[in-house]
Amino acid sequence: MKLSIEEVRHVAELAKLELSDEEINLYAVQLSAILNYAEQIQGVDTSSVPPTPYVLPLRNVLADDLPGACLPNAAAIANAADAKDGYFRVRAIFEE
Repeated sequence: MKLSIEEVRHVAELAKLELSDEEINLYAVQLSAILNYAEQIQGVDTSSVPPTPYVLPLRNVLADDLPGACLPNAAAIANAADAKDGYFRVRAIFEE
């Protein structure tokens, strides 16, 4: 599938990219090649291949959740946008 210059400009605009004319011509060629490869892959018969949700065996890579020392209050609120008497101050979201 060959992309036109206008289509590449449109994609660049959607991505908020400012591209030169040289870059647009280069990306038109590169993106067209990518779309051609995608078309080739779509043509492969995979009807005899069972669905595979994961290609790698799953394992938990998280560390055990163990209690540790608490962060001192002063350190916890050190970068707070607004704090008073050792507490975070936030804008009220409920009206009474």
